[in-house]
Amino acid sequence: MAQSFRTHTCGELRSSNVDQRVMLAGWVHRRRDHGQLTFFDLRDRYGITQVVTSADAQPAAHEAARDVRNEWVVQVEGVVRHRPEGTVNAELGTGEVEVAVDRLTVLNPAKVPPFYINEDQAGLDEALRLKYRYLDLRRPAMQARLILRARLSSAMRRALEDEGFVDVETPTLIRSTPEGARDFVVPSRLQAGHFYALPQSPQQLKQLLMVAGYDRYYQLARCYRDEDQRGDRQTEFTQLDLEMSYVAEADVMATVERMAIRISAETLPDRPILETPFPRFTFEEAMGRFGSDKPDIRFGLELVDVSEAVRGVEFRVFAEPIAAGGAVFAIRAPGCGSYSRKQLDELTDLARRHGAGGLAHLAVEADGSLRGPAAKFLGSAEGTMRAATGGEPGDLLLIVADADRRTAAESLGHLRLEMGDRLGLRSSPTLAYVWVHRFPMFTWDPEGDRWDATHNPFSAPVPEEIERMESDPGSVHAQQYDLALNGWELGGGSIRIHQRALLERAFALMGHSIEGMRDEFGALLDALEYGAPPHGGIAIGLDRWAALFADQENIREVMAFPKTQSGSDLMMGAPSLISPQQLGELHLQVVDSRERPG
Repeated sequence: MAQSFRTHTCGELRSSNVDQRVMLAGWVHRRRDHGQLTFFDLRDRYGITQVVTSADAQPAAHEAARDVRNEWVVQVEGVVRHRPEGTVNAELGTGEVEVAVDRLTVLNPAKVPPFYINEDQAGLDEALRLKYRYLDLRRPAMQARLILRARLSSAMRRALEDEGFVDVETPTLIRSTPEGARDFVVPSRLQAGHFYALPQSPQQLKQLLMVAGYDRYYQLARCYRDEDQRGDRQTEFTQLDLEMSYVAEADVMATVERMAIRISAETLPDRPILETPFPRFTFEEAMGRFGSDKPDIRFGLELVDVSEAVRGVEFRVFAEPIAAGGAVFAIRAPGCGSYSRKQLDELTDLARRHGAGGLAHLAVEADGSLRGPAAKFLGSAEGTMRAATGGEPGDLLLIVADADRRTAAESLGHLRLEMGDRLGLRSSPTLAYVWVHRFPMFTWDPEGDRWDATHNPFSAPVPEEIERMESDPGSVHAQQYDLALNGWELGGGSIRIHQRALLERAFALMGHSIEGMRDEFGALLDALEYGAPPHGGIAIGLDRWAALFADQENIREVMAFPKTQSGSDLMMGAPSLISPQQLGELHLQVVDSRERPG
């Protein structure tokens, strides 16, 4: 790392460098003035080195350091020496040595930062961090997360290229097509009234690359979706995009699994994978056992269908959903039978926020009997309920019933995660990968009066169910698969429809006319008639994977320059107004903008 301003980095010097003359450059991390001696911790992204100026030994250097403060950029020259006995810092790689400075040059002074860079600040306003993101990124914790992300990206590339994948870039100015979210659009200056769209994903382009014969494609693709943001979602993001030819569902899953195992071992060697091969659940199985299509399997508390256990019980909360074809699900929260009314109300509110009509709860008493508002209705079903859930004295049974089976499972699935957090069951550093596959191919949209694809419209149906596509679309499953990690969806993919006639049938179910199909998907439809091989792929969110590896709940913590919840860039001031001249060049007119100055 020797270059014009330094011979070594601030994380490089060791005892083997003692008596060497060195030159370092970096930021002042901390300054300690002891009168005749001044100590500085000098920092760069590689580490910290202690440097010392002495009024007696090198008065000029000591005088030059007199006004230096934290975050100033300085260059020092001097000789490496052992730290005095008793002052070794075992927490630093450089902690056995220091540099006796004989020359100090201020490369750039610094204003007092709006927040501490050399230590964590609890409750630091995120808006302030994003406005001064260049300072936030200077903090060691942020640098560690971005470097971890870079290691993850590098491991991805190595793993895929060793599997024979070819990195191909696809354009970011494409045609707007319906892919599930709103497009960001870009006006064309040369073709007035026409617009490009920024890609929500390279879906059609990667399929066209399979038609072109590239067999195994990948890229770290920038994608854009104009949708509401949350902790695991941003308007612009990066995904690992890949596609393979001549593959079945199991082939893609096996390839991705090998890659994920290798990447995890290279990037986080100290964090074990819970189970290999990765567990595989059908969509119905995942929903029935975990109440989620992205289950966190680091802990139990699995859902139990107790519909049969309470069938015939004269309790409307259970009886009416069962009569309507719904279900009653329960989970066992060990040791929580003494929960207070306040705690139970909190859980009830959580269940309601996620679609449940309410929450029934039963505590298991020391004699095995059940206590709770619903207990008096159970009668002989009390023992059956306890046996079905495995309830032990001191446990709490949480029960949700709904006429819609999925609503009951999903709402209780959220309670399962909440109880996992409360009981400390989700803090394990283990990497619990899991596959979920065989999703329903279509969901009914009552407002649009049509069927919609559950993933994307290009997913292939399970072959033996194709004949039911028109007669019973809701019973058809797609060759779709999601990879989840610790309760987060990492990515999803599918085997694609590679025959034009079948793709047109799927589009027709989703309300597309023949003319509309040709207008929006003409290139892909035409390509399928020129020898398209069977193919499939997956897209995995790099931001989400990095956040999980870094133990962060918000992907903004692993992105260099993210947007706020409202999609704003507080540092650059985007989005912004543009000048009348730019509007004219793009053939645009702002009809109503209250922010535009008069």
